[in-house]
Amino acid sequence: MSSPDRDVLIAGVGMVPFVKPGQGASYDRMGSDAIRLALQDAGIDYGRVEQAYAGYVFGESCSGQRAVYKTGMSGVPIFNVNNNCSTGSTALFLARQAIAGGAAECVLAVGFEQMNPGAIGSVYQDRVSPFADFDRACDELVDMELPLALRYFGGAGLAHMMKYGTTLEDFARVRAKASRHAARNPLALFRTELTPEDVLDSPALWPGVMTRLMACPPTCGAAAAIVVSADFARRAGITPRVRIAAQAMTTDRPVALESRDMMELVGRDMAARAAATVYDMAGVGPGDIRVAELHDCFAHNEVITYESLGFCPEGGAQKFIADGDNTYGGQVVTNPSGGLLSKGHPLGATGLAQCYELTHQLRGSAGERQVEGVRHALQHNLGLGGACVVTLYEKIA
Repeated sequence: MSSPDRDVLIAGVGMVPFVKPGQGASYDRMGSDAIRLALQDAGIDYGRVEQAYAGYVFGESCSGQRAVYKTGMSGVPIFNVNNNCSTGSTALFLARQAIAGGAAECVLAVGFEQMNPGAIGSVYQDRVSPFADFDRACDELVDMELPLALRYFGGAGLAHMMKYGTTLEDFARVRAKASRHAARNPLALFRTELTPEDVLDSPALWPGVMTRLMACPPTCGAAAAIVVSADFARRAGITPRVRIAAQAMTTDRPVALESRDMMELVGRDMAARAAATVYDMAGVGPGDIRVAELHDCFAHNEVITYESLGFCPEGGAQKFIADGDNTYGGQVVTNPSGGLLSKGHPLGATGLAQCYELTHQLRGSAGERQVEGVRHALQHNLGLGGACVVTLYEKIA
């Protein structure tokens, strides 16, 4: 992957409060509200937008048009994007490409999701599942009848426990940390602070491996970003303060299916390759990162991702957690928003909600969540099946 040809700036971001299924507006209203907020934040009107990328996982074809049309019907290209849980960051990836390559000067990326209660399952039963090969590999390694995501990430967490001595208490500490961060975020779904004991005492989903509070909840919500070129910003008279310094998207390699390692099956290799590419493109390293939003769909995946992103050595996550290096006062504040575990996980919106948080962190406008001394911020968004997007944002002096 090459560096962007032109500077790509985040001119505006918008996000609506995340809510439980059935407690919010419809997907089109949430999406249009997030777009309106992003345009207001950028200080431009919708007529300046030249392309739109709309991300969602559960919905009919052209749902993106339905959401965007409520903002305006200007005739511009609207692309509907679906890449499982990395859908929102995939929309952002495509928006950045359009700007960097000179195809457009001002682009909208929006993600939304209107979810149902309960565990995620397959929608179509009359065709081969995109997870078929992954399911076969998982069946050989996990002898448990559980919902798909729980089986995959619980199995990966168990593999980490067996290989490195990680404990259930370590996962509980990660979940409790998420709740402390979310308590400062008015847009988060769950804002009640939890102790590790609260997490351990919640009902077991997989005895000895996972409790209910270690899993993110189904959520409804939307978020959006306005992405522009530096030339557009000058002509429009706006001064964005955040630049996308580097971005990479990776998909699975044979190691995912052939390694007989559940951590690889859930994307450890994808994440490590994407992060390495981004660090190389931007000329920075993990030690330069003070704040990160990473894909904590389960506490187990956050632990694995610490190592994939280079925040600690392989097998070093337990010490990283014990030393408090994943929170305020430590090495890198992970998920100041509360992450997927507490903020919520509306699949199509998650990647752009991460962008929202990190943009405010770099602007210095994150309020009680503000991390001091932030110059670079890292985003990690993962979708099984698979795709991983890692984005490095940089503060513009």
